[in-house]
Amino acid sequence: MSYLFTSKDGTVLIRLHVQPKASKSRIVGLHDGCLKISVAAPPVEGKANKAVVKFLADILGVPVRDVNVKSGVQSRRKLVVVKALDASEIRNIVEKIL
Repeated sequence: MSYLFTSKDGTVLIRLHVQPKASKSRIVGLHDGCLKISVAAPPVEGKANKAVVKFLADILGVPVRDVNVKSGVQSRRKLVVVKALDASEIRNIVEKIL
C-alpha cells in the first residue's frame, strides 16, 4: 500500500501517520503504508491539524489553501488532499527529504 495515490476525480491524496507534540516538525519516514510526520503542535483544538497542513504546504511549496485534511481530524491517521501538484511531483519531493 502506497502512502500516495490519485483518486478517481484526479485529486492527490496522502496517507499520513502523525506524531503530535514532537520536538520539531519533520518527515520521519514510512510507517504501515503511511508517510509518518511529526509536528511540534499538541493535539488540542485542531492545532496539530493546522500544523500538519502548514508543514506539508511548506515542504511541497504550495499555498496552505491547497492542502486540506480530508479525514482523520481526531486521529493520528489522516488522509490529506493536495491540490496544485500531481502524485509524481509530491513523491519526488518526499523522496529527496527521505
